[in-house]
Amino acid sequence: MTSSDLRARYRRIVLFFARVTAGFIWWELVLPRLGLRRLAVRTRTERGRRAAVRFRALAVSMGGLMIKVGQFLSARLDVLPPEITQELSGLQDEVPPVAFDAVREVAESELAVPLAQHFAHFDQTPLAAASLGQVHRARLHPADAAEQGFADVVVKVQRPHIQQVVEVDLAALRRVGGWMQRYRPIRERADVPALLEEFATTTLQEVDYLAEGASAETFAANFAEDPRVSIPSVVWELSGRRVLTLQDVSAIKLGDHEAITAAGIDRAEVAQVLADTYLQQIFTDGFFHADPHPGNLFVTPRPDAGPGEPGWTLTFIDFGMVGHVPEELRGGLRDLVVAAGLRDGGRMVAGLRRLDLLLPDADLAAIEVAADQVFDRFGGLRMDELQQISPQEMVRFGMQFRELLLALPFQVPENLLLLGRSVGILSGICTGLDPEFDVWGTITPYATQLLEDEREGLPQTVVTEALALGRLLLVLPRRADRVLTMAERGELEVRTPTLTRQVRRLERTVARTNGVLVFAALLVAGAVLTGSDPGTGRLLMGVSVLPLAWVGLSALRRDR
Repeated sequence: MTSSDLRARYRRIVLFFARVTAGFIWWELVLPRLGLRRLAVRTRTERGRRAAVRFRALAVSMGGLMIKVGQFLSARLDVLPPEITQELSGLQDEVPPVAFDAVREVAESELAVPLAQHFAHFDQTPLAAASLGQVHRARLHPADAAEQGFADVVVKVQRPHIQQVVEVDLAALRRVGGWMQRYRPIRERADVPALLEEFATTTLQEVDYLAEGASAETFAANFAEDPRVSIPSVVWELSGRRVLTLQDVSAIKLGDHEAITAAGIDRAEVAQVLADTYLQQIFTDGFFHADPHPGNLFVTPRPDAGPGEPGWTLTFIDFGMVGHVPEELRGGLRDLVVAAGLRDGGRMVAGLRRLDLLLPDADLAAIEVAADQVFDRFGGLRMDELQQISPQEMVRFGMQFRELLLALPFQVPENLLLLGRSVGILSGICTGLDPEFDVWGTITPYATQLLEDEREGLPQTVVTEALALGRLLLVLPRRADRVLTMAERGELEVRTPTLTRQVRRLERTVARTNGVLVFAALLVAGAVLTGSDPGTGRLLMGVSVLPLAWVGLSALRRDR
């Protein structure tokens, strides 16, 4: 791949997102402030579908990281509208393959010998083509098969020049991330460049197949005692940084709902097992499969299963993208799970703070009240029951917390990037498998177990809290004296963030209204004078554009 090809690729990605960004600014920021909100809302569905069609075409033609972005979006059935997820769902299977001669060249270069020397058969037609590589079925020579315990394997080979392609795609995404960072609501809630660097680190690790093989073995060891889960074995003698040979475990893809049902397997049970495995990965192992899209998960029937054994297994493949959950992060996540299980708004706020998910000036009391109300209204409802709630009721419920929703007091820490991505995809997968998936029924028993573990560590917790209270009592007199001194000097300032935001919003509204009135006055005056004094009339009509432009620019500055 030449340098000019890489530059053209960079420009194509940047220009696509530039058009999407410009469209968003025009339809969602400018037009609503010019009184055309209804037009923006009425056309939103079709505009979303067209954008998804364009992105799908871009991703298929370019491959690389664009495929991964599309796969993530296609699995967000719980957040994105169906017109977008349906358009992008085909990205799981329609990545164009690389010609076999190019694959052979990469594989033989990595293994340092001809393929025929290692494989009795190597299928030239790829089993699957992914964004960073593609997979071919093969068969080991009898001697190697006897040593490994299986003959059928899949060989994962990186696409030619993929390292360069990934670096160019990351550079383009960094450019787009810089634009996003200029938009104030995003900038206040996420360090987009830091998030992209976290993603870049993970992606660059994904193009090292030796690391992927080691991750697969770690995952297999973590689930060695769970008969519901299976992981392919690695053939290390036939693996390298750009080639990975694994036991062939192909079965029913998790996204093929009809095939799962036809095999006599309960889809609701599959969704439950999937959720259970991720609870273990996140809270027990601290090591999780970070790319759980339906193409990387199989349901494998076991017709030979004995009494008491599961009739199928959940099979994980592709461990190129994995995440680690350090103990401190696990502690905050445990707080959230326990809060959800107990439906405790106060504990939910404590967990959000521990995870650094709240902005420094967030109204904690308002968030706690909102969380309690959400638990009271929606706690215990299944997914199908949640979907049946009318939009009008959701609007009425949301209006109770209008100021809180407008403030959006949340931010995105970079250490939650992969975990948030995985949980988001899982939510969509479980909903697709079982529309009645009971997230509360999954969380509650796990929260109960976490509470039991918590009680075992109660003595240490009491000591820790007592020491913290003692430190507070030591500094309390000094703090009180400082506050009283400031009050005597008239230096004490009381901040009311909500009232301040309301006043600023009112000031901006009045200013924009005045601008629109000036625009209308100049336009009408110009139209009236055109008949008697055409020159002055046209001048006034032309000048009327200036206050209109000011209104549009002020609306944009408000959101930057």
